[in-house]
Amino acid sequence: MFQRLRLSTTPLSQGNAIIIGGLFFLNLVFNILGNASFKLSALSGKWKGLVGWQVVGNLAGFVTVRTLTGLLKYLPLHVAQPMAQGLAIIGVQIVAARLFFHEIISPTQWIGMLLIVAGIVLIQR
Repeated sequence: MFQRLRLSTTPLSQGNAIIIGGLFFLNLVFNILGNASFKLSALSGKWKGLVGWQVVGNLAGFVTVRTLTGLLKYLPLHVAQPMAQGLAIIGVQIVAARLFFHEIISPTQWIGMLLIVAGIVLIQR
């Protein structure tokens, strides 16, 4: 079954690089939105808020999956998925947790994020 699948990706060009960058950006934005929505759902004291934020979070999750699918057209799985996941971890910690919810990030967690960035740089090379 897998032998019939096309296993190569689209060749990288300058236009494709812009598409890839845009897909990574959208993946990051909707990943942050989804996680922040689930946090708001958890904090909601009313049923309507709980369900409403769950719907927003799941719709954002759907867009996140679609952008990862788009990335897989241009990048191998072993590159696209770790880069998208690493960027999401950093984005959620810095943007959602720190900026939106004012959660404290410990020095050890900052070091962990720097290691994730180093890993992303190594993976994409």
